[in-house]
Order: sequence, then structure tokens, then C-alpha cells
Amino acid sequence: MTQALDINDLTAHYGSTKVLEDLSLSVGASELVSLLGASGCGKTTTLRLIAGFLEPTEGTIRLGGRDLTRLPAHKRDIGLVFQNYALFPHLTVLENVAFGLKQRGVASGERDKRARAMLDRVGLSVLAERLPGALSGGQKQRVALARALVIEPPLLMFDEPLSNLDAKLRVDMRVEIRQLQRANGTTSVYVTHDQEEAFSISDRVAIMNAGRIMQFDTPEVLYQRPTNAFVARFVGFENLIPLRTVARDGEMVTVEAAGGAQLTLSQERFGPIPDAFTLATRPDGLAVTPEAGADGLPATLGLRTYLGRAYQYQCETAAGHLVANGALSAPLEPGGTARLVPVPDQCCVLAGTEL
Repeated sequence: MTQALDINDLTAHYGSTKVLEDLSLSVGASELVSLLGASGCGKTTTLRLIAGFLEPTEGTIRLGGRDLTRLPAHKRDIGLVFQNYALFPHLTVLENVAFGLKQRGVASGERDKRARAMLDRVGLSVLAERLPGALSGGQKQRVALARALVIEPPLLMFDEPLSNLDAKLRVDMRVEIRQLQRANGTTSVYVTHDQEEAFSISDRVAIMNAGRIMQFDTPEVLYQRPTNAFVARFVGFENLIPLRTVARDGEMVTVEAAGGAQLTLSQERFGPIPDAFTLATRPDGLAVTPEAGADGLPATLGLRTYLGRAYQYQCETAAGHLVANGALSAPLEPGGTARLVPVPDQCCVLAGTEL
């Protein structure tokens, strides 16, 4: 039976160091949620608290209404897939997959049947009698996944499961994990530092920093509409330009950047524009044009690099250093001047100007 996971006001200390602070997170039944962030952000600590390897200082953890907060790890009935596979080297593939069923008292005939069926699902039936030492990294990870799924846990947790695999195998395995998770409908929490991995595999993603969730949403919303400067930078908005509104005329708003340069932005195209805000853009969100009269930020062009689809320029402006892309058909020379024109569907308006 699929169950929802609810974490409320979770706080954790390592000695005097606060690692998590008032963290709350709800994972719907059958949903796969990723915890994404750099090393030290608190994502692995969160996983360890849910799994029962650590006890929180404050807060509660509930799975399907059942309070897990002070329950020992072995009584939580959670499936775990680790970065280092954690297979028993002296047991065959079949015995590794059946191990959790044996621990739960499942009769030998039934556990053999279930373990073989799960090996068939992950494409490893022919390797059932091999020892882990004779397997590739990808095969070991499939065994670990099969072992976690075969016990039919109400919650499945992944701790950086693909980081030991090469790039192509990581892509293949994340597709397999997602397909198996959807087929089983198992509520899942996935920990990773890899943005592409998290976005490709998840229903929703929690981006973490310093023990807090900075934004929790679908991959599409996070990528296109970050709500703060930290998340904007994290998902690739390289340019953060503080602006203030100086005039309004219906949908059209005139804004001013540092140095006095003014832009006219349409609220119909950019969305609501407050009196003080930050315009976040990726390099594609600032079009480079040589037109002196264009409604854009004046810039001096620095290093130009060829990207295949565009030229990218390092630009110096009164509003700071910016990175912008220009058309292949009209390369501009470094040292020259240009205007940087915001592209509405590649920009995001963030409230406030503190970066």
C-alpha cells in the first residue's frame, strides 16, 4: 500500500552545529521527491533521519499516519538503495535480493519465487547465481534496487545511487529507476547533488541550502520560475540584475539599473513588476545587439566564445559583469560596445534586490 510521508519542523544538531532547522516536507503517496543540493546542505542528514540512522533534536516524521520519529531503523520497514550498493559479497545475486524477505520470515519457496520475479523485472535473471564481485557497477545497482523493491516497502529511499557509475550508465539507470518506481507506485525520496538527475527523475524537487528548503516544486517551475536568488543561481540564472521602477504607464514599466540605464518592460510579457526587484536571466535571456538606440543595457564586450548555436560574450556594464548570447550571423568584436536586451521568456522577476 502506498503511503504519504510527512516531515514537520525537523531540527537536527551535530554537537553544537545545527544541520537542519525547522524543515518541513510532504511527499505524496506514490510520489518521487528529490532532495537536491551541494555537499553540506542537509540532504543526507534528512535521509538519515527518515531512515532512523539519526534522531532529530525536534520535529516529527510520519509515514502513512504512523509516527516514525523515535522508532528504531529496523522497525521502519523502509527500502534503501545506497551509493556503494551495500551488497553481501558472499551471497549470490538471488540470495542478496531475497535477504530482506528472509529477515521478515517469508518461507523459502515464496521468497525464492518473489526474488526471481524481481530479478526478472530488473533484467538480471541470468545472473541469479553469480556473486557480486563478478558484476559490473550497473548490474550491482540493479541488484540493490531489486533487493529494496522486493520487500514492497511503503517508502523507498535513494542515497546518491548513481554517483559511482559512468555518465551514460547514469542516464540509463535513472530511466530504469523511474520506470520501476512508477510501475510499483512506491513513495520515494531520492538524494542527489546532480540537478539534471533530480529534474529528470522526480515529480517534485526540494532544493536545499544550509539545512533549509529554499524552494519545493516541480522541475519545470524550478527551472523556469525560481522564487529567490539562491535557487535562480542554482538552476543556471547567471545574471542577477537589481532594478527599480521609475515610471508606470499601464502594462509598460520603466525601470532603472545601476549607472542610470533605463529599460521599458511589459508586464504582460514579464509578469508583475514590483517597485524594487531583481531580473534574473540565463545568457540566452540577454540578446546582444549592436543597435545604439535599442532598449537595453549598454555594455562593453569582453571575451567571445563559440557555442555552436550562438556566440557568448563576457560583458561589463554599470550594473556589473553579465554573460549574454548573440547571433551567429552577426559576430561582434571584443572591446566593442553593444546593448543587452532582456528576452521575456528567458527572464524571471524576483522580488527584492538583495543578492
